[in-house]
Amino acid sequence: MTEPSNRIVVIGGGFGGLETAMRLGSSAARVTVVDQRNHHLFQPLLYQVATALLSTSEIAWPIRHLLRRYKNIEVVLGKVVGVDRQARNVELEDGAILPFDQLVVATGARHAYFGHDEWEPLAPGLKTLEDATTLRRRILTAFERAEREPDPARRAAWLTFVIVGGGPTGVELAGTIAELAHRTLPGDFRNFDPASARVLLVEGGPRVLAAFRPELSDYAARALEKLGVEIRTGHPVSGMAAGEVSIGDTVLAAETVIWAAGVQASPAATWLGVPPADRAGRVKVEPDLSLPGDPDVFVIGDTAMVMSEGKPVPGVAPAAKQQGRHVGATLLARLAGDRTPRPFRYRDQGNLATIGRKAAVVDFGWIRFKGGFAWWMWGLAHIFFLIGVRNRLAVALSWLWIHTTGSRSARLITQRDPLVGDD
Repeated sequence: MTEPSNRIVVIGGGFGGLETAMRLGSSAARVTVVDQRNHHLFQPLLYQVATALLSTSEIAWPIRHLLRRYKNIEVVLGKVVGVDRQARNVELEDGAILPFDQLVVATGARHAYFGHDEWEPLAPGLKTLEDATTLRRRILTAFERAEREPDPARRAAWLTFVIVGGGPTGVELAGTIAELAHRTLPGDFRNFDPASARVLLVEGGPRVLAAFRPELSDYAARALEKLGVEIRTGHPVSGMAAGEVSIGDTVLAAETVIWAAGVQASPAATWLGVPPADRAGRVKVEPDLSLPGDPDVFVIGDTAMVMSEGKPVPGVAPAAKQQGRHVGATLLARLAGDRTPRPFRYRDQGNLATIGRKAAVVDFGWIRFKGGFAWWMWGLAHIFFLIGVRNRLAVALSWLWIHTTGSRSARLITQRDPLVGDD
């Protein structure tokens, strides 16, 4: 049996959406990729833009450029506001309609503040390039404010950095901010010592990197403390106000608070008219990643609650890429007339997290590494997954320069004059 028509719409140009589109490149289908941003982002290195290690162009690429050789793929810049499954239409904010026969929803996730959305302006998260440049501005501005602040208490508040969440993003942010203060900035300022900065990592659970083996988690904590990071576990953030954060019963003066504690799925469940499967708002899918009762609609990545061999699939980039490849292969098979169900099976490629220069943890399940060798493995793995030889070389050279000299060339405060005010 052949498909009556071949209009496929992919919502989202992230890891999953891009993999799906590339699988369908040069096929008989007419593919439309729609995203509210014009670039694909290598999110695992986003924290390095936020901490002035890399520039934005080194971890992001125009979607049109990546798909330009596929003549059957059209790229649309637009914000999706709804999906009419009965009419088979995707609705955009500007009123445009994208008709589809098959739909792939790969819209990722956003920050989750656990019922305290009022904290978002006070503690921005890290999901987009805009988030990264905002955080970079706030971090670097804090040191500039400290340089001009005569009051010791106010200066201490500017030099206090609180990261909420002890997962890989939180650990990586805490480690590189500590290195920025202790290794990169000393000598740049005249009225204070940047090494006096205080970096706190707050985790509500009993340990950082809870997804890793306990021995790797313990090593990460020791490595962070060696960098000067203070770790607070077992005490979640209980409140926030301008210039302060409450950790349990303790109120701490801090001008820079960064959120790395939780995620919320995109509004895909609302668009599709299905109840969310969990508190994160994810959509429950069939074993082949299709929507229950609608086999021509697929949901993948952080938007979906996916089970593989009885276990939940983690919301990481390799999982999204595997799901994108799976859905692309499924749709190609359908274009050839084969509608045999194809259950998705996740291949766990392990967990990696870097703590700072020459320190990382790698857990492949069957083998584990920590320390300098793990740091090299972490770096090589991330360089390998970057798109294009030019970007791999650029990032490798940037890391080599920073590793050798300690200097970060991306220390640019952009968007607004930091001395006028940040709010």
